[in-house]
Amino acid sequence: MTDAPTTSGAATIPDKPSIEGLEDKWAQVWREQGTYTFDRAKGLAGGRSAVFSIDTPPPTASGSLHMGHVFSYTHTDCMARYKRMQGLEVFYPIGWDDNGLPTEKRVQNYYGVRGDASLPYVEGFEPPHRGDAKSLKAADTLPISRQNFIELCDELTVEDEKAFESLFRRMGFSLDWDISYRTIDDHSRATAQQAFLRNLARGEAYQSEAPGLWDVTFQTAVAQAELEARDYPGAYHRVAFHGADGPIHIETTRPELIPSAVALIAHPDDERYAALFGSTVRSPLFGVEIPVVAHPAAEPDKGAGIAMCCTFGDLTDVLWWRELQLPTRSVITRSGRIQAETPEWLVGTAGEQLFAEQVAGKTTFSAREAIVAALRESGDLDGEPKATQRKANFYERGEKPLEIVTSRQWYIRNGGRDAELNAEMIERGRQVDFHPPFMRARFENWVSGLNGDWLISRQRFFGVPIPVWYPLDDQGEPVWDKQLVPTEDQLPVDPAAQAPEGYDESQRGQAGGFVGDPDIMDTWATSSLTPQIAGHWRDDPELFAGVFPMDVRPQGHDIIRTWLFSTVVRAHFEFGSVPWHNAALSGWILDPDRKKMSKSKGNVVTPEDVVKEHSTDAVRYWAASGRLGADAAYDTGQMKVGRRLAIKILNATKFALSFGEVDLQHRGEVGDDLAAAVVNPLDRAMLAQLGDVVAKATAGFEAWDHTRALEVTETFFWTFCDDYLELVKDRAYGGQGDAEAASARAALRIALDVMLRLFAPMLPYVTEEVWSWWHEGSVHRAPWPTTADAAAGEGGDAAVLAAVGEALAGVRKAKSEAKVGMRAEVASIVLAGPAEWGDRVRMAETDLRAAGRITGTVDYAEAETPDVRDAVLIPVEKPKA
Repeated sequence: MTDAPTTSGAATIPDKPSIEGLEDKWAQVWREQGTYTFDRAKGLAGGRSAVFSIDTPPPTASGSLHMGHVFSYTHTDCMARYKRMQGLEVFYPIGWDDNGLPTEKRVQNYYGVRGDASLPYVEGFEPPHRGDAKSLKAADTLPISRQNFIELCDELTVEDEKAFESLFRRMGFSLDWDISYRTIDDHSRATAQQAFLRNLARGEAYQSEAPGLWDVTFQTAVAQAELEARDYPGAYHRVAFHGADGPIHIETTRPELIPSAVALIAHPDDERYAALFGSTVRSPLFGVEIPVVAHPAAEPDKGAGIAMCCTFGDLTDVLWWRELQLPTRSVITRSGRIQAETPEWLVGTAGEQLFAEQVAGKTTFSAREAIVAALRESGDLDGEPKATQRKANFYERGEKPLEIVTSRQWYIRNGGRDAELNAEMIERGRQVDFHPPFMRARFENWVSGLNGDWLISRQRFFGVPIPVWYPLDDQGEPVWDKQLVPTEDQLPVDPAAQAPEGYDESQRGQAGGFVGDPDIMDTWATSSLTPQIAGHWRDDPELFAGVFPMDVRPQGHDIIRTWLFSTVVRAHFEFGSVPWHNAALSGWILDPDRKKMSKSKGNVVTPEDVVKEHSTDAVRYWAASGRLGADAAYDTGQMKVGRRLAIKILNATKFALSFGEVDLQHRGEVGDDLAAAVVNPLDRAMLAQLGDVVAKATAGFEAWDHTRALEVTETFFWTFCDDYLELVKDRAYGGQGDAEAASARAALRIALDVMLRLFAPMLPYVTEEVWSWWHEGSVHRAPWPTTADAAAGEGGDAAVLAAVGEALAGVRKAKSEAKVGMRAEVASIVLAGPAEWGDRVRMAETDLRAAGRITGTVDYAEAETPDVRDAVLIPVEKPKA
């Protein structure tokens, strides 16, 4: 039980309490007093069980925050505040995710520039724009050096982070701002590079030249987790390949890839093509001999039932190429165009001239037109193309379908090509408690469906460099399998700007010298290490041991496949454990049409104005009303309810404290315990009900259901205001004697003390304000209430308050129906209901009489349900003018 509220000299209570200005007032106090600072000495001294550590999501610092941030971060903050009030030291860091494509796109649009690795660095470079450019096409942006571009990325993200921090502070998130990081700062880069080098040393990271998904717009490789299947217009072309016994027709949406055809493939059980297995056919236009083979992934009921395998048109082609050990005949380049040189397998064929003159160097669209025209002329096109909508893979931020291009990339093993590792990853997921539990299935479905390892290299500028160099042989060619790597104490390094040990810069690009790996790690390769970065794994092992594995990873359910899974992979390899014990998954915010709010859809609402209009506590109330894992509608109506609740907390507390202090002489012989003054049955009933609320709210938080905790607390609070305060008002003012007044006042203070602590995680500003009126210190550092705090209600009948509340509601209804004011007196009345109900009302009849202004007789009658009958009312006469 907490210390009894002070009974001497309450703090000054405002004449007109208001929620306006509370954010500025208390944010400054919390900042100055370090209210939410992680006490390292206390936390580590108490052992791992004394700390609650949070792997806080670092928001992408590229633009503005949206209501989804407010929604999900509020959920986390409610739990952080609850755990802090439970006496745990809460490790609650904040980071900013600076690197990656979103930042580069924002920099390009904001400054009107684009990076070009071939250009020299310009000292004191001034960009052509600073946020004042209209919509710019890529061709209209100014090319600048890699280092100049990186400097602008760093400059703009710092400015974005200032705006983000301002909103996060205003939202009352109880983050420890002393534990912060940027994913591009020296500490984060060194941590990411160190983890990569250890993956490399253990064989978990490797380099391979293989087909991979490529975005031609952003000129970078794309991982499986970044894919998005979208409808894309196309056309089926029925094309004839030439076999010994006549034409074999296939249907394809990509006839421009016929020059790269390596096989025709049908299902092994398809009798139509069984006789062809083992034979060869000639490709149309080019006459290249290719085999006809069987594979179970072929779909007999799709198109002609036999498919052209090209290297590479889609991911199925990659599967067939790998499993059937087919040759590689790639013609699409990184630019998305057909290669300019005639490939060696077409030299000497009938189509060599066609390729050189009409296909080479063309975009895939133009090449398709040329090939279709040639097929039509040769008679190999059966009928005309038939329009269709096909599913195509897009980079989640891209606008054009991805191509599959053969390139040298870095990978980290993740179970996509190793059944044993895949099973280990699924088992790791089972060691994490998902909230809500059904989200585990999403994790397992993703892991089970992996078809390749995690591609981590990106052909971009702003990110953590791959910390590798390659020696050059006597012809100046890289020796890929003899990587040069730094030692861990040399990190972070930038191979594009620094020479490896044993070399100097003059040897860069020279035969016998070296070349740096030009790529950076994808953003998830850094973000997958947020526990290590925030916990200072690299440079503070004592702190890291005190917070890892972390207690919770809060995040959106849509990035289970990326952030959550990749973090599990890195912890599995480095520590042989899970990175955290719990995963709390938030849903999406939906617009009025029940569509996900997103920047790409243009339906987002920025939080700043919303918070100013409704107040932080009101917006947090809306957010806290949404359960984990459930999508929620953006609802200003709910915010208005939250604002009304916050205002009621102010006014109800002021009213309850206005009755005066508790008279010490009427406390009996139990010393200074406020509970000793509570003797009235109605007071004990109210506190008994409050004890039940405390138990349910606590159970809600323990079940990761902050919404339940808010619901039960709010429901009780309105009963407390609408019924209990009205019922005890006369008695609290002393209308029934000193002892009865002391009982009411003591019960009021106990209840307020408990309710403010129950509301504190959700409504931090108004609870802190009201707490300060008669308490020292912060409510957010006060202990979370227990049922012992309402012990004065032990033995009390919790149903008494409900019964008397129903009776009071009946009296009010009678007056309303009679169209008299609530101050009208009741000369007589009959309270009807079950016998137990009547007995409970009798226990508080004196308070009922005072609240209902019942001056005459009260009779009781039995009925199945409570009812108020035969009220004789005496209207209050209006004074004459």
